[in-house]
Amino acid sequence: MDENCIFCKIIKGEIPSNKVYEDEYVLAFKDLHPVTPVHVLIIPKIHIQDLEHVDETNSVYTQKCQEAFKKVASECGVAESGYRVICNCGEDGGQEVKHLHYHLLGGQKLGTKIVHE
Repeated sequence: MDENCIFCKIIKGEIPSNKVYEDEYVLAFKDLHPVTPVHVLIIPKIHIQDLEHVDETNSVYTQKCQEAFKKVASECGVAESGYRVICNCGEDGGQEVKHLHYHLLGGQKLGTKIVHE
């Protein structure tokens, strides 16, 4: 764990969150600033900075995050209608918190492309 990481503090219970799903490897909670009606963050319960830092010693956590997508989507009522999973990596990729995390978005019709602003 990184003592300065906000997501590590959430995992340790030092900062409250609105949990959607939790197991030994994964924590999923509602985003504080949702961009869709369903916006859940899914994080590994160890500190991995980003996708570039996934390796054979910690990849079980990313596998468990991927397995959690279906469970979270079902719990949030978007499994049937559809959802999107996004993982930002690095500064140019839009990653704001330096702890690997996935955004599960749904609850509305999502476009097929990212539009350049």
